[in-house]
Amino acid sequence: MDKSFLKSSSIVTAMTFLSRILGLVRDYFIARYFGANGFTDAFLVAFRIPNFLRRLFGEGAFSQAFVPILAETKANHNEAEVQNFINHIGTKFLTILVIITVIAVVAAPLIILMFAWGFYFDTDPTKFDLASSMLQITFPYLLLISLTAFAGSILNTYDKFAVPAFTPVLLNISMILSAVYLSQYLETPIMALAWGVLIGGIVQLLFQIPFLIKIKKLPRLARGDHPSVKTLKKRMLPALFGVSVSQINLLIDTMIATVLVSGSVSWLYYSDRLLELPLALIGIALATVALAKLSKHHANKDEQKFTRTVDYALKVGLLLGAPACAGLLLLAEPLIITLFQYEEFDAFAAHMSALSLTAYGSGLMAFIVVKILAPVFLSRGDTKTPVKVGVIAMVSNVFLNIIFAYYYAHVGLAIATSISAVINASLLYYYLNKQSIYQFSNGLIKLFLKVLLASSIMVVFILNFSNDINFYLENGVWQRITSVAITIIASAALYFACLRLLGIRIKQL
Repeated sequence: MDKSFLKSSSIVTAMTFLSRILGLVRDYFIARYFGANGFTDAFLVAFRIPNFLRRLFGEGAFSQAFVPILAETKANHNEAEVQNFINHIGTKFLTILVIITVIAVVAAPLIILMFAWGFYFDTDPTKFDLASSMLQITFPYLLLISLTAFAGSILNTYDKFAVPAFTPVLLNISMILSAVYLSQYLETPIMALAWGVLIGGIVQLLFQIPFLIKIKKLPRLARGDHPSVKTLKKRMLPALFGVSVSQINLLIDTMIATVLVSGSVSWLYYSDRLLELPLALIGIALATVALAKLSKHHANKDEQKFTRTVDYALKVGLLLGAPACAGLLLLAEPLIITLFQYEEFDAFAAHMSALSLTAYGSGLMAFIVVKILAPVFLSRGDTKTPVKVGVIAMVSNVFLNIIFAYYYAHVGLAIATSISAVINASLLYYYLNKQSIYQFSNGLIKLFLKVLLASSIMVVFILNFSNDINFYLENGVWQRITSVAITIIASAALYFACLRLLGIRIKQL
């Protein structure tokens, strides 16, 4: 296997790990200072809306459509034409983002009504008014972070993966400092989180600029049009669905959760944050590198390397995703209690968050597979297939949400999202196989069976030797951290020891 793939994905994973750990620290402070209530629900809605659009326009549809075209331009044209292409795309992108941001800031109450109608119809208007005010502060983050993602896509295409992967760390630092210090000086303390998001967006964008200058690819404003702009539009518009279905589903979860009891949005948020840790470290890290590599192999018409890259990404995803999935299911409540149950975040909130984490965690492997398989189509310029699959998965999620939320409240929303992820992943593979692009190799199937056996042994170990919930409820922070850390480390050691006994060697993948 291409060593550069493993090296690049390792760099992205390391940087992403640092970012996600700080993200958990950020969420710890949010839980400790603000708890899980109507105020935190209001902030999380105001944050999730631009964050959701960021994953569509920035890291999602735009990046997935932009990187293959940039890779193709880089492979077939000189550097002057590459710069010209970047200038025109950057100018169009900036113009659209400015227009969207201005409209959203002016129409913030209407947007909150659309995405969180439960706040509007609540007898207490506080949540609706607070969410509207905070959205006016947080929405410009979409402009800033989308430009940051644009810069990151350029750097990734030039094999500079570390800088874009490190950048999210800066947002977490900004929000932590705002929660701890700025909140003390505001009449409504939780407004500090909204300002933290905006400041973080500014810092993230500024951080990328020196590295773009270093590779001589800093975008400049350009007049006129460019043929590749039309190509990007054709690929990007359908990719809005194809690569971001899981995010659309999570937003739908939030919309319906605003109708449920206060705290539901927060419970889903904290469980989603723990799901995002392994998903980012495994799925997103692999997808980020895979898209750049697959686009390069397709542009060079090297189908053998193309197929091997897909197979390798799936093997690594399976190898790391399976134990992470089992861990989330079995250690959901200990993890939530250890990370978040302090001061304003009580045992009831921890239990409710753990229930939805278990439901989300059951779909982790499906989420990872979607992250890996969707870029396979996009690297070949095929946006129609992921769209068809995405629409089916999203419609399924809406119907499942209505059914399961009626019986299981916020937990039902998480169950529906996981099922829709399974549908999404299954259909993506079906079309890859049908179009003779990729099918599971014998090596991958053998690896699956061995991973299944090793994971089963790990599950038995956790069930028999981990501390019960009462231990975590009755002890302080260091006892909790020590207990959960020992369980995770011992389980991981046992899992990889079993794989080694079964003949699995990472270098042989």
